Amino acid sequence: MSDRLLVRSTPIPDPGEGFCRQIPVPEALAWIRQGAGLVGWGEAARVTLPAGADRFADGEKWLREIIDGAQVDDEVRRRGSGLVAFGSFTFDDASDGSVLIVPRAILGRDGTGNAWLTTITPDGEAPWQPAPFEPAEQPDIVSWHDGALSPPEWEQAVGEAVRRIKHSQLSSRGIRGPGGTGGGSPSCEKAVPPPDSSLRKVVLARDLYATANRAIDARALIDRLSSRYPGCYTFACDGLVGATPELLISRDGWRVSSLVLAGTTPRGATPAEDSDLATALMGSAKENEEHQYAAASLENALAPLCQAMYVAPQPALIRLPNLQHLGTRVRGTLRSADRSALGLAAAVHPTAAVGGTPTDAAVELIRELESMDRERYAGPVGWVDADGNGEWGIALRCAQLDGTRARLVAGCGIVAGSDPAAELAETITKFRPMRTALE
Repeated sequence: MSDRLLVRSTPIPDPGEGFCRQIPVPEALAWIRQGAGLVGWGEAARVTLPAGADRFADGEKWLREIIDGAQVDDEVRRRGSGLVAFGSFTFDDASDGSVLIVPRAILGRDGTGNAWLTTITPDGEAPWQPAPFEPAEQPDIVSWHDGALSPPEWEQAVGEAVRRIKHSQLSSRGIRGPGGTGGGSPSCEKAVPPPDSSLRKVVLARDLYATANRAIDARALIDRLSSRYPGCYTFACDGLVGATPELLISRDGWRVSSLVLAGTTPRGATPAEDSDLATALMGSAKENEEHQYAAASLENALAPLCQAMYVAPQPALIRLPNLQHLGTRVRGTLRSADRSALGLAAAVHPTAAVGGTPTDAAVELIRELESMDRERYAGPVGWVDADGNGEWGIALRCAQLDGTRARLVAGCGIVAGSDPAAELAETITKFRPMRTALE
């Protein structure tokens, strides 16, 4: 295969909000919100990246070589037209399996009546032709079983995380804890904010497995998730499929934006219950503490890259069909347009929304207590075009597909005030979007 790619983007009639249903084969790529976005299929180029902190930079280098060698005929000239790569990166530097894929075909829709088809063909191959449409056959029997930890074992891990957080905060203040000396009253201890060196938050996740009676087709999951959760970003990349509510970074020229989510409660069965739950979430010291760490970590990582930045002074209530979150919106203007959306995602990952505070200590505790490899769960997922524009979310509410099997992962932010039983209940709620999509 030639290394040179022939890229052509042409306007097409608007296929409508259900444009994801035009993906002809099960190996789908997707990034959809509010009926707009990009879907792709086939592989014109691909790289799978080894573990290491350099995996983002190595991926960008590979992609830049592909872009520089491509011959592009772009009649559309919109964000997301021309050569585009979809990607999904591991959460942990120590994990293999990050991937960037340049599809053979991309269908784009901006939601304002503009739509386009991009075809990408290796030089020397026959011109692109539409692939025959393969109807999806979804399983009608799905069985479930625990992942690395059973629910009681995971509750024990949460309890241990809470103990470590409390011990770290007491130790950093020179307090030995119950039965020790050098204390002061509990009320006085709460009045002293923990110093930056203490462990304050860790995000713990657990996995769950589904086994079906026939191969699971990503296209049906994309269609269901994008229809049921239109305000989320429905994604698919190399078998990882989900609908994340959290936008890690978006770049459009010099402009960047992000939506940080942390702090969660279910939706109510009635309007009154829903309102009561929202009020409790907004007023919860524990949930606001968890959210504060996540928002601060994003702000601290992004601020040096921006000449101007706006961070909402207070979190807003973000309502989804099954959950309510505390959310902080961030907007900025870059100091330089040299850094692509992928480079920006690398700069801010992992935020405290999926890792913890401080990052290094939290990631070490995650490795110790989760008893599993997260792989690409909670890592950046999204797309980037040849101009460096793109959008990257955090891979949440997702499943990794492997034939008849699917691995789901869900996590919660753990702070000193966390209750293991409540955190377990939250993971069950967070599994629900993928469980119902699979069933």
